[in-house]
Amino acid sequence: MTAEGTTLFDGSPEGDPAAPSVDPGAPLAVRMRPRSLDEVVGQQHLLGPRAPLRRLVEADEPMSLVLYGPPGTGKTTLAHVISLATKRSFVQLSALDAGVKEVRAVIATAKRELTSAGRRTVLFIDEVHRFSKTQQDSLLSAVEDRIVSLIAATTENPFFSVVSPLLSRSLVLALQPLSDDDVRAVLRRALTSDRGLDGAVTLTGEAEEHLLRVAGGDARKALTALESGAGAARAAGSTVLDLATLETAVAQAAVRYDRQGDQHYDVASALIKSIRGSDVDAALHYLARMVEAGEDARFIARRLVISASEDIGMADPTALLTAVAAADAVAFIGMPEGRIPLAQAVVHLATAPKSNAAYTGINEAIADVHAGLAGPVPPGLRDAHYAGSKKLGHGTTYAYPHDHPDGVLPQQYPPDALVGRDYYRPTNRGVEGQLAARLVKLRAIVRRRR
Repeated sequence: MTAEGTTLFDGSPEGDPAAPSVDPGAPLAVRMRPRSLDEVVGQQHLLGPRAPLRRLVEADEPMSLVLYGPPGTGKTTLAHVISLATKRSFVQLSALDAGVKEVRAVIATAKRELTSAGRRTVLFIDEVHRFSKTQQDSLLSAVEDRIVSLIAATTENPFFSVVSPLLSRSLVLALQPLSDDDVRAVLRRALTSDRGLDGAVTLTGEAEEHLLRVAGGDARKALTALESGAGAARAAGSTVLDLATLETAVAQAAVRYDRQGDQHYDVASALIKSIRGSDVDAALHYLARMVEAGEDARFIARRLVISASEDIGMADPTALLTAVAAADAVAFIGMPEGRIPLAQAVVHLATAPKSNAAYTGINEAIADVHAGLAGPVPPGLRDAHYAGSKKLGHGTTYAYPHDHPDGVLPQQYPPDALVGRDYYRPTNRGVEGQLAARLVKLRAIVRRRR
């Protein structure tokens, strides 16, 4: 169990006896943790002047919260800030190694403090989605009776991972990924703050951009990399942290391209074209370049999902499943581990049989719609689920395919102007080869005049 009480913030820094001091030997990300709502970067939809979280904190109202968002967006930070702003005791548990016994011990202590000293307790549970239903249920009475103010953090959708009774007693707040400007503000504050590097080093523009790429919207990751780079610069006797020193310190080479510029699109294009060309090794190379450049993993995953349908399609229908699963996995586990499911998807897509038949089919269909080849829907296919539809002839000629032994029968489905038009032309590659033979039979039956 990880349990941290108010001793985490005991003491006072210079010039502000009411503010907590920070161990100078603590990691930079801990030293730079905001001590008030006004120091929190990002999340203005929650912390703006009239936003819900600010109103709750400033009014010091009893509350229980579920904070939902990606890693490094400030869930733990907000829990600490709320505790400080409301002058409550702060206890932290990790769902990784805390059980019902530890939860009940915290609640018993909180009840004693509330009864004897009138002091309320903030119970922060990180990764609450890892708690079982029984563990989550053990919190209910304490939350209901306001013995503790629960702040539960999760990277998973709480409506699937947190039990309904706990959700109904809590305010669910979604945190957004930090923008590059947000992370830049965090870095620049850490460079100058007396709680941070206090001006001991300066950061070159190239190094700052690389830190933003490495961070990927995760402020904690950015500060950890900055601290490592600053240590390397000072060890070399320099007060300037440049790109070369930073690369060495974080053991991550910078691929020198602007994520908003031509190189960004060139490398992404090369990845997709290598997959399309079935060169798995080249595809993995370009994936590695994007990962090491700090490219947004969600951007990479989106490109792979598109490629799975555009370039592979029904030649291997499982390619799309793999690509979507990789995108979900990246959202679930984040980076750097997300590179592994991304690589699996790249290997699957690059080695799969290829077909763009679905892609060309929808494009040709759209082109005909734009050209005005539409026409009325055949009467038998029109909606017949309202009074008077039969009088209009809607649905009266429709033949239900499931009533036929083969599940398919002659019937006109397209408008008159498009009868006999073939949009989908399958290849003979992979699974699509089998589908091509079946499609010939299906079209022969469906288009046969009754």
